[in-house]
Amino acid sequence: MFSNSSRLLSISVAAALLAACGGGSGGGSSNMTSPPPATPQNAGVAMLLSDASTEDWATIGVKVLSIALVPQGGGSNVPVYTAPSVVPITNLVQLDNIAELLGTATVPVGTYTGAVLTVSGNASDILLVVSAEPETGFAAAAGTTIPTSQIQVQHTQGSADNLTTPINIAFVSPLVVSSTANNAVDLEFELSHPAFLVGHVPVGGGDTIWAVNFDGPVHHHPLHDLTRLVLRHMYGDVTAVSSQTITITKEYPTEPPSDPETAVSGTQSLQISADGTNGTIFYDVDAGTRTVIDNFDNEDALVGKYVRVAARYQENGTLVATRIWASSKFNSVWVSPEGHVLHVNAADDVITVENESGHGVAMNVDSNTQFFFREPQNPAVDSKPIATGTAFLKNEDLVRGFKVHATVVDILATPLVAQSIDIETAQYDGTISSPNTTDFTYTRKFHTVTDNYRYTLNYINNDSANGDDMSGNAITGYEWWNFAYPTVLTCCGMDAISDFVSATDGSVNFGGAVGPVPSRGVSYATWNDPATAGGWAAAASILMPSTLPLGHVETGLTGNGSPMTFTMTATGGTMPITVDVSTTSGSATLVYQVDRTNGVVTVSPIDITTSTGLADLTLGLAAGAPVKVYGTPQATALKAYVLVYFTGDLPAAQ
Repeated sequence: MFSNSSRLLSISVAAALLAACGGGSGGGSSNMTSPPPATPQNAGVAMLLSDASTEDWATIGVKVLSIALVPQGGGSNVPVYTAPSVVPITNLVQLDNIAELLGTATVPVGTYTGAVLTVSGNASDILLVVSAEPETGFAAAAGTTIPTSQIQVQHTQGSADNLTTPINIAFVSPLVVSSTANNAVDLEFELSHPAFLVGHVPVGGGDTIWAVNFDGPVHHHPLHDLTRLVLRHMYGDVTAVSSQTITITKEYPTEPPSDPETAVSGTQSLQISADGTNGTIFYDVDAGTRTVIDNFDNEDALVGKYVRVAARYQENGTLVATRIWASSKFNSVWVSPEGHVLHVNAADDVITVENESGHGVAMNVDSNTQFFFREPQNPAVDSKPIATGTAFLKNEDLVRGFKVHATVVDILATPLVAQSIDIETAQYDGTISSPNTTDFTYTRKFHTVTDNYRYTLNYINNDSANGDDMSGNAITGYEWWNFAYPTVLTCCGMDAISDFVSATDGSVNFGGAVGPVPSRGVSYATWNDPATAGGWAAAASILMPSTLPLGHVETGLTGNGSPMTFTMTATGGTMPITVDVSTTSGSATLVYQVDRTNGVVTVSPIDITTSTGLADLTLGLAAGAPVKVYGTPQATALKAYVLVYFTGDLPAAQ
């Protein structure tokens, strides 16, 4: 079976061109001597990783070895990131639509058409830990660390123990590196993509094999406004202090976590400024104090200490700290529950945050707990709490699935009491109902029924600023896109709302226990928009493919044009439905053959825009064959985004 993750997971590499350095030109003199050759110009590049969440995993750990940009017109690739000698494991689950800054590099100005991101291909370098409460029917028990023997990385190169997986990614539009501009490159790996993590459970029992496939579920999504980029809290040790900046060397927590946690030393040095306008909140963890500073004039004692920093980018590409935690011990700044909200008990004022080991960390919320919502594009808002005290929990303003980073008053106390909670991603998701031009409703059900919610979201105002489009033009009002076509943005405001209502108003019905297939989505909310002053409003939504149970082909593939169709039944259903399969180049259904033979799982993309690929699919969709479909419900059919057929040892129906 495939992982039943219903949310987008991506990994982004943002190349933020921060400042010009180097460069020069020759000049004539009175004796007309030849000018010296021009010195090539370089630009500073900041490399970041980001992704979005998944309910089924507490940790999806990978080792990023290197990143290089591909120059237009040929020539050698330009390295922009190389991992330190002890390569840290990056937990993608913690980067829920936020970014982790790896460091900075300088590259020649020019035009780049793609990137090569290389990750370790050794199964021992992949860390998979199941969440504390995965979705019903998930193919591994809660909190389980998947054994290395059950992990198989696809499309590797090299020899045993030194395997790598290079991922070649073409940019949607070229990246023009200039000494005067800020830019960003977003390369997304989607965990919701059925071919990213494949859990194959054979009929008749046996070990589940988890195939990790980095080839295919990757696309380029340009970023144009770094000031809107939410950065994950970064760790480091302070090497220098000046009046307005501190210099840190990056540190990474050990994965899987140890107790006490120890640091993996990085090699990248970063300068971070104090917020001279709005103030930086400074927590001395050892002394237990909280102050607000606008410079570092009295903070020379920071040199040699460990820090955790919540920072944002300014328009000129410099980093500014909104909050800093400092201690002489790395464990003291690290022990601050970070992860997705697992439970909210509004009756007892307790929230539980899932950590990287797949365990829930419970914290009391009291009258002094401050809630922050990360809005780096609004510096005055980013550094101020949006709420204080227990009332914030009562109206489902904090629900399961939000990505947070909490700080506790005393790490040794029982129970823990939350001092502050950074909401890094406010995410509502589930089945969509009652869409209209004012609002729509999400219904979300979990394994623990007290976590269920039904929440109605207004759209943000049509004149509210909402980032930039693919061309760098400012967007106002609500926007959305189809998971299948992440670079095709539907905006803005009222036009986008009307299209969203039309796109989410269809359904097909399998009957029986499966019943109707509703539209599904995930929305990212913003706080205190004029549309809902004092509450959440939907700024952007992703229309997600509905995940169906394993099904079987009823009638095979037919048709002469696009779309072609076949019919299928679903396990637990009583009626066949029609599935539309697009063969149009550029918008074709993504098809994968999954083969398990002699305990080896192979995931192979099938290009059905070619006659050979279409013939393979037609053969694979014989009557009675098991099939897995992910798609968007329409009025009379299911529009397939991803279609999977199986060969070899067939999968169990789970």
